[in-house]
Amino acid sequence: MNRKTLSAIALSAMMFVAGGDAAKADNFGSGNNTFTVDFVPVGNPGNANDTTGYGGVSYAYSMGTYEISVDQITKATAGGLENVPSNGPTPQGPAYAITWFEAAAFVNWLNTSTGHQAAYNLTFGAEWSMTLWSSADAWQLGGENLYRNKDAYYFLPSENEWYKAAYYDPNKLGGEGYWDYATGSDTAPTAVASGTAPDTAVYDLPPGDEPASVDQSGGLSAYGTMGQGGNVYEWNETSTDGTNSDSDADRIRRGGSMEDTDALLLSSSSRLTGVGPYSADTNCGFRVASIPEPTTYAMLLLGGLGTLALLRRRRA
Repeated sequence: MNRKTLSAIALSAMMFVAGGDAAKADNFGSGNNTFTVDFVPVGNPGNANDTTGYGGVSYAYSMGTYEISVDQITKATAGGLENVPSNGPTPQGPAYAITWFEAAAFVNWLNTSTGHQAAYNLTFGAEWSMTLWSSADAWQLGGENLYRNKDAYYFLPSENEWYKAAYYDPNKLGGEGYWDYATGSDTAPTAVASGTAPDTAVYDLPPGDEPASVDQSGGLSAYGTMGQGGNVYEWNETSTDGTNSDSDADRIRRGGSMEDTDALLLSSSSRLTGVGPYSADTNCGFRVASIPEPTTYAMLLLGGLGTLALLRRRRA
């Protein structure tokens, strides 16, 4: 058995382990301005796309359990974040009326304030702008992504990453599959103003009502995220055409909002396109994704090295 084959087997073993990552809560800021961002693991790498053409992701990652809140941006600002507004209904409500670039700037602060590489090559003049990374510096997992740096630890979820966390369930009907709604169901969720009951989502609210607190925004997806259907739309990292080759290209929003009266706008078949990255609306916020917990990488490395060592001993 040659070294290339051994490496491929080790990689398969590592990907298997990646599916068993644990939930995590990452800490940011200091003193009275300390806050956490909760993440759930999204494993099962290599899943196929849904019939809609989205959701396939070749690697394990972590998805923010909740939408980013006003309080989190306020505390990040106290810790050095600049030129990102903390608009929203209450401190624990979702940050809204925020552009894609402003959401990306918050993500960059999460990275740089914890000693990681900035995800996006942003500069601020009169407003935020972005330069594409070179191929040498760009994210390559699942295909080249010139928006995201290869060494980013935190990032805005791509459309496929967002879609998988919302709708995919490796155990659906005893096998891999997708649900129509981000509550682990093919039945439209019950509309509520707030709460965490299964099969509920925050939508169809009277005009003028505000979204719910991020931790009271409905039932959970199969992976354990909350509010990926309803409350506020969420920015996806991905450009409308899926190429991420133009920094000013329109971006994707998904998930529906509290203003929507039709549950279909919360479903997997709904995809809001044609929204520029400079747009900011009170019905749109964002959540953050991350690579798996560092301890998982240690497990992967040990597992891979163990597999190689065992195979070499057998070969000898």
